[in-house]
Amino acid sequence: MSLIGETTGKPAAGDIIKDGTDASFMADVIEASRVQPVIVDFWATWCGPCRQLGPALERAVTAAKGAVKLVKIDIDKNPSYAGQLRVQSIPAVFAFVDGRPADGFMGALPESELKAFVARLAKAGGGADDGLEEALALARESLELGDLGGAAQAYAQVLQHDPENVKALGGLARVYVAGGEPDRAREILQMAPADAKDPDLDSVRAALALAADAPADVRQFQDRLAADPADHEARLELAKALAGHGRLEAAVDNLLAIIEADREWNDQAARKQLLVVFEAAGQMSELAKQGRRRLSAILFS
Repeated sequence: MSLIGETTGKPAAGDIIKDGTDASFMADVIEASRVQPVIVDFWATWCGPCRQLGPALERAVTAAKGAVKLVKIDIDKNPSYAGQLRVQSIPAVFAFVDGRPADGFMGALPESELKAFVARLAKAGGGADDGLEEALALARESLELGDLGGAAQAYAQVLQHDPENVKALGGLARVYVAGGEPDRAREILQMAPADAKDPDLDSVRAALALAADAPADVRQFQDRLAADPADHEARLELAKALAGHGRLEAAVDNLLAIIEADREWNDQAARKQLLVVFEAAGQMSELAKQGRRRLSAILFS
């Protein structure tokens, strides 16, 4: 059974997104914003950037699950309030809170910035996060303690409410990597927005790259090193194999041994591999922090 359950029901689009007019502006925007934030999108049928912004803004508002509302106003048919707000170019977006403009922008924005705009507005309006931050903190703590089942359950809880939550997707992908299920981790990565940036996502990508690059047979490199401890090529391949099987600490030890012996060997191959291992471990992990200190001690000794 999948760890990710069915998503919860969303408010109907008509409840949170509607076409507005000058006649309905007071009710749809001013009065409604005293209850929850309202975004007003001034647009026109002839406006190319409006056609780009409109659908993306609707997706961001829909994803907020009722925390904010969106009112779309065609300025050709309804010029009054656009004039009062001194709209000189479109698309023009205004956010109303408690009956007054609180934020806004002009022109089309990337979808990631629209999501951030809507999130700020929801927070300003007192929108609840349904305990998502608490669930994320619990998931992170469980993951760090090695409780993969507890972490998976907490991340899945977040994703039930917010299927595109980047932190939950990255965390759940890390759970699958730690549990030896790289294929499931790849599936989770594919669920993340294409422009998503998150340390856990970066960590999983690096870990999967290490696994893909890992030699299958560790023993042959161990045997070569037993015969010649200065065989840097064998030590590098051993480090790759160890890292690919999740033994990151042992991989770091071997890579640092190469750097200490010959930091420039093979165009700094060991140092480059070490940075990938740090990424896979997580840049703020103890392994990465200690590894960077050891690397600095070698490089600047």
